[in-house]
Amino acid sequence: MDNLSLVKRSLRRHLWLIFILENIIFGFSLYISINFLKFKIYIDFCISSLIAIFFIALIVIISTNYIIQPLKALWQSILHLSPNGNQPIKAPDLKSLSLGQELVTNLVGQLYEIARVGHESALKDRSINSLNSNFIANSMPLPLFILDNSENIKFVNKSAADYIGINTKDLIDKNFYSLLDMSFPSEDTLDKWLTNVKQKTATASKSWERVRLDVGDSHPTLLFDLAAYYNQGNIEGNTTMVIFFDHTKQYSQDDQAISFIALSVHELRTPLTLLRGYIEVFEEELKGKTTPEIEDYINKMHASSEQLTAFVNNILNVARVDNDQLELKLQSEDWSDILTKSVDNIRLRAIVRSINLELNIDLNLPKVAADRLSIQEVINNLVDNAIKYSNDSKVIKINSRVNSEGLVETDIQDFGVGISSSIMPNLFTKFYRDHRNRSQIGGTGLGLYLSKAIVTAHGGNLWVRSEEGKGSTFSFTLIPYDQLSKNLKEKDDKFIRSAHGWIKNHSYYRR
Repeated sequence: MDNLSLVKRSLRRHLWLIFILENIIFGFSLYISINFLKFKIYIDFCISSLIAIFFIALIVIISTNYIIQPLKALWQSILHLSPNGNQPIKAPDLKSLSLGQELVTNLVGQLYEIARVGHESALKDRSINSLNSNFIANSMPLPLFILDNSENIKFVNKSAADYIGINTKDLIDKNFYSLLDMSFPSEDTLDKWLTNVKQKTATASKSWERVRLDVGDSHPTLLFDLAAYYNQGNIEGNTTMVIFFDHTKQYSQDDQAISFIALSVHELRTPLTLLRGYIEVFEEELKGKTTPEIEDYINKMHASSEQLTAFVNNILNVARVDNDQLELKLQSEDWSDILTKSVDNIRLRAIVRSINLELNIDLNLPKVAADRLSIQEVINNLVDNAIKYSNDSKVIKINSRVNSEGLVETDIQDFGVGISSSIMPNLFTKFYRDHRNRSQIGGTGLGLYLSKAIVTAHGGNLWVRSEEGKGSTFSFTLIPYDQLSKNLKEKDDKFIRSAHGWIKNHSYYRR
């Protein structure tokens, strides 16, 4: 039986009780009048009626207060929720109801829910209206986006609409990621950051440099810095604020500079090849026939030519990465052989600095999926970095093994100057170098950027552990060839991967 039926049943019982009580009072009054007062019959009848009317009025008053309890509670609840009352009305005590308690409690609960939804809707409308009418937000010269918890755009100012070339009306209530095809210079994307902070904190802020946006059609590619602020407890539902700082001209000049340098450096390859050839001839023809001093000069020339070759290769490959033109042909390779030969090739550079390279490779390593030339460039960059930053340390340890995930992991450990924790997030960014030692130690800030792109294209990962004054350990992983999906392996036992320097904002693919 539902709550309304229970109330009807209770009222029927109450009304029957009133009717029976009324007749009992009237009959009892008439009986007293006739037997004890002994008036004439019509007088007895009048007296009985008056007595009955008095008691009936009293019963009606008491019954009215009882019957009206549910209606009074609803009335009090409505006034309590009403925003227009001059004086606040106290919420009713539903537990004290003796009639229709369950029905009224259910109805009042629904009233509260309707009021809550209406309040949230009003807040939302007020929020949108306040943002749309906000002079500062609309007049701000920087592109501004306000997102809800699902990353849908709730507000966008005129600067943002003009910047990306899309009408404001076409942006509102659309998913931020589905409209903006953003790419980041590292795996630390806006999407990953937001996913992380939603699980761990109530408020957070972060900024990114060199973000790329491909708008499409005839609109040029945009390059900018991005800042985001997240507030989980925003009562209006606007949890994330995103601001763009345009640097398209500046960053485009950097990219053009790389292209120009790559074009210029390309012309160095021919004379550099000749120079290395002559040095190798000197080494072979004069070996054991010259003084130790001359041999030392030849070794230094050899080491310098190898370093210059590595610089040229880095510049050319960075240009290819940025233009998405660096293709890697991954095939089954003996990792012990690649690592040993790569270390031997750079060993002379370490000897010139009086540094010993200690190589330790576990036995029976599985074949890896690798592009031999590209992965040799990674080893060359990481070991060369270790040599440059070894300071007074005279040993660099290179270890390779199969890790707990079944991947082939290689560590290059030095015991030199180490890396400050403040610069670690930017370490694999193009052109980035530690300002505290860039004047003492040479470099372009491209080696780690390129190495990261190549290892990522191999399906592996590259990371660093470091402590200032105690040295650094750069580690990277490669996938054993047998772990690759069969559909990736072609008949000639090779497959092609493309290395690029931009990481898509992952949620872009959840459209």
